[in-house]
Amino acid sequence: MEWYDALAILLGTIVFLMALGMPVALAFLAANLVGAYLFMGGTRGFSQLLNNGLGSLTTFALVPIPLFLLMGEVFFHTGLGGRMFNAIDRLLGKLPGRLSYVTVLGGTGFSTLSGSSMGSTALLGSLMVPEMTQRGYKKHMSIGPILGTGGLAIIIPPSALAVLLATLAQIDVGALLIAGVIPGLILATFYIVMIWFQCRIDPDAAPAYEVETLTLGAKLMLLMRDVVPMIGVMVVIVAMMVGGIVTPSEAAAFGALGVLILAVVFRCLTWVSMKRSVIGALKVTLMAYLIVFGSATFSQLLAFSGASSGLIGWATSFDVAPTVMLLIMFGVLLILGMFMEQISIMLLTIPIFFPLANSLGFDLIWFGLIMLLALEISFTTPPFGLLLFVMKGVAPKGTTMRDIYLSAMPFIGCSLAVVVLLILFPPLATWLPGR
Repeated sequence: MEWYDALAILLGTIVFLMALGMPVALAFLAANLVGAYLFMGGTRGFSQLLNNGLGSLTTFALVPIPLFLLMGEVFFHTGLGGRMFNAIDRLLGKLPGRLSYVTVLGGTGFSTLSGSSMGSTALLGSLMVPEMTQRGYKKHMSIGPILGTGGLAIIIPPSALAVLLATLAQIDVGALLIAGVIPGLILATFYIVMIWFQCRIDPDAAPAYEVETLTLGAKLMLLMRDVVPMIGVMVVIVAMMVGGIVTPSEAAAFGALGVLILAVVFRCLTWVSMKRSVIGALKVTLMAYLIVFGSATFSQLLAFSGASSGLIGWATSFDVAPTVMLLIMFGVLLILGMFMEQISIMLLTIPIFFPLANSLGFDLIWFGLIMLLALEISFTTPPFGLLLFVMKGVAPKGTTMRDIYLSAMPFIGCSLAVVVLLILFPPLATWLPGR
C-alpha cells in the first residue's frame, strides 16, 4: 500500500468519526485499531498496539501534568486567585486603564496556573468585563486583554499544555518550559505597551474614577501579603528548573505543595475546596492521559505504515525555503484552531509536524514554542476562533461578534510580532534552556 493511501485511511477514519460527533480521543483510538489491523498483522496488532500505548503512559515526563493542574485548581477554588486580583487592582491606584492592566497581570497568573485558556477566558469574562463596563470602559479595553492573556498563559511556565506537547513530541519538557520565559516576558511587555497606547490615543476608552489612596506602607503590605506569595511560587519553581536543581516533575510537586501551603497559611483550604480541586484536576488528567495513549500509538502507526516517511519526503521535495514550510505549518494550525480545541490539534499534527521540522533542521524546542503560540493565536482568530465564542457567551448584552473581533486584533498582532521575533532571532527561545 502506498504511503498516501495509508495516510488517507488513518486520517479519513478520524475525520469521519469526529464528524459523527465522537470525542476526539475515542476517534483516534478507533483509527488506531483500524490501522493496527491493516498494518500490524491483523488481530495480532491489537496486543502490540496496547503494549505500545501503555508504555507511553509510564514515562516520568507525564508527572507534571496532574500536579500543575492541581496547582491551578487549588489556586482558583480556595480564593487565592481572587486575593491576587484584588491586590493588583488596589496597588495600581489611579493608573489610566488600570483594570485592563489588572486583567493582563492577574489573568496571566491565573491562566498560567490553570492551564485552560477556555476556562480562564470564561472566568475573566464573567468577572472583569461587567466591572469594566460599569466603569465606562470601551469594549476593546475590556475584552481584548482577556483574549490576550491566553497567549501568555500557554508559554510562561508552569504550563500544563507545554508539558503535554513536549511529552507527545518526545522533546525535553524542562527545556520547553524554560524556553517560554523570555518570549513570555516580551509578549507581556507588548500587551502593556498596547494598553498604554490605547489609553493614550483615546483617554475616554478607560475613564478615571475615584479609588482609595493607599500609603506606601499599606501598598508594601498588600504586595507582600497578597501578590508576592502567589507569584513567588511560579518564580521559585522556574528558577529551580533553570538552575538545574530539580526536574520538571519535581518542580511541579514543589509548586503544588507551595500552593497548598499558601492556602493553609491564608486559612482558605477547606474540605470542599480541596475536593473540587482534586476532582477538577483528575478530570483533565484522565483526558490528557487518554490523549497521550492515542497519540503515541498513532505516531507509531504512521511510521510503521510508511505514511510519516512518505509525507516528509513529499513535503521536502518542494523547492521552497524551510521558513516557507514553517509558515505553511503555522497557517495549518491557525485554520485548525478555528474548528478544534488545542489538545485535539496537537494530537492530529504533532506526529506529522515534528518529524517534518526535524528533517528541515529546526531546533525542536524552538519549533515547539512557535507551535504553542500558533495554537493560542488560532483560538482567537476570526471568524471561528473558539475563545471568541466563549467570550460572546459571557460578555454583557449588546456585545456583538464584530466588537469581539476588533478587540482581539491588536493582541493577536502582539502575539504574531513575538512569532516574527522568534523566527528572526531563535536564541530568544534557545538561549535560556542552553544555560
